[in-house]
Amino acid sequence: MKFPILKSQQELKVWREKQNGEIHFVPTMGGLHPGHGELIKCARNNIKRKGQIVLVSVFVNPLQFEPDEDFQKYPRTLNADSKLAYENGADAMWTPSFTDIFPGGADTHFQIKVPNHLKKYLCGAKRKNHFDGVATVVIHLLKLVQPKALILGEKDWQQMVILRNLIDDLALPVSIKTVPTYRDIDGLAYSSRNNYLNKVERERALVLPKILKKASNDYKKGKSLDIEEIRYHLNQNNLEVEYIEQVDLKSLHPIKEKKKLCLLAAAVSCGKTRLIDHAFLMTRKPIVAIDGPAGAGKSTVTKIFAEKLGLIYLDTGAMYRAVTWFIKKEKIDYKDDKKMLPILNNIKIKLELDENKKQIVSINNTNITNEIRSPEINALVSNIAAQKSVRDCLTKQQKLLGIDGGLVAEGRDIGTTVFPDAELKIFLTASAKERAKRRRKDLKDRGYSIPSLIELEKEINARDKKDSNREIAPLIQAEDAYKVTTDNLSIEEVIEKLIYLFRLNIPEEVWRTPTN
Repeated sequence: MKFPILKSQQELKVWREKQNGEIHFVPTMGGLHPGHGELIKCARNNIKRKGQIVLVSVFVNPLQFEPDEDFQKYPRTLNADSKLAYENGADAMWTPSFTDIFPGGADTHFQIKVPNHLKKYLCGAKRKNHFDGVATVVIHLLKLVQPKALILGEKDWQQMVILRNLIDDLALPVSIKTVPTYRDIDGLAYSSRNNYLNKVERERALVLPKILKKASNDYKKGKSLDIEEIRYHLNQNNLEVEYIEQVDLKSLHPIKEKKKLCLLAAAVSCGKTRLIDHAFLMTRKPIVAIDGPAGAGKSTVTKIFAEKLGLIYLDTGAMYRAVTWFIKKEKIDYKDDKKMLPILNNIKIKLELDENKKQIVSINNTNITNEIRSPEINALVSNIAAQKSVRDCLTKQQKLLGIDGGLVAEGRDIGTTVFPDAELKIFLTASAKERAKRRRKDLKDRGYSIPSLIELEKEINARDKKDSNREIAPLIQAEDAYKVTTDNLSIEEVIEKLIYLFRLNIPEEVWRTPTN
């Protein structure tokens, strides 16, 4: 097996100089198992350009062990580790010594202090220096490797959140890709420390994932979470509970109220072996709400974004355009809510994909996909969308479509009115000048007459003002929405930003089923 094992900082430097591509980095403490294999596979699958490479490090970091923990006992199985890394797609392995990372000792180097609010609970409550040690070593590893991407497992959720905050706070030029918790066939989450368990202890340890999974299933069915009951069952099965907490995904602080998505995390001792695990608590699948003005590119990127993530695409703008088309065709007085209500209740709008995955919009079984994009509809839709009867009717339909979640919806008031509890909110926008250029091209492609850019820009500014100042559901950015400006960005670049934000806010495990 021709597999480079780099044993020093100097060997790493020489090896790096021979590489032409960017590095996707998987840091480990060794004792590799199939869970690490999934991280390496992810790194390999994440590669998009020829020449990019996967590097795995093995470094048993003494700074993250408390005095009474298992630093000396921790598995050191380099031969088996290199074999597993190679078989799962790594290009090389780096195994530096402590003096290689900290010449002169750790006390002669800057060390990271993790903010207290991120380590106050869960593992950080008892392991006071643990995450400081993790953060310090990871920063030194990143400095030496200089990777494009860092691959982390979601099993240690607190560690992942801390490292994500660290990299963001220091504005390091490295992206983070996370991988769902990978489990053995019996359900126990893979861990290097699982080898400490004897046969009887292994059987007892299985109670932890079973109880967490049951709590997650019950929560989804609407049952309340009883932490003390879970603690009782763990103790009854001879698992000594260090903590069992329902926490916010980002702040890691305990929460008591029912949320659409949060984390149930636990640490127990089984014999002398410390085990951690978690389950995500959610009442439905995640929802992504994308708002923004006309011409910002919402429809185009949202469709592709939804397809890439396997989410349902809900084009609310098309629904309002369909109603506008119907009202114009039937010459209905849309300002009379009393007359509008019975008409709206009998309208059946359908959004579906054809064999080429292009959206088909129909109303009362009539295909109006092309008609709703005409200049006449474009000029009228803002007025009709501002009517209370129209908004109430379509908002009700949209909320019903979102009961089970698992969708991405785009429009003008998705994050503020339709799905204010969406797990991810994005305000997608562009300058009026940029949107005028796009609108002009769209009209030309559809065979309509083409106004001047100045005229189109005036129309866009006028519509923005009307949408933003209407009394009912105005176009505004939700307080917790991310603003993404699409000027000078390709469709691919915008989608890449959206996917990054999705992964930043929604665990992989929640929306992507692990391979085991």
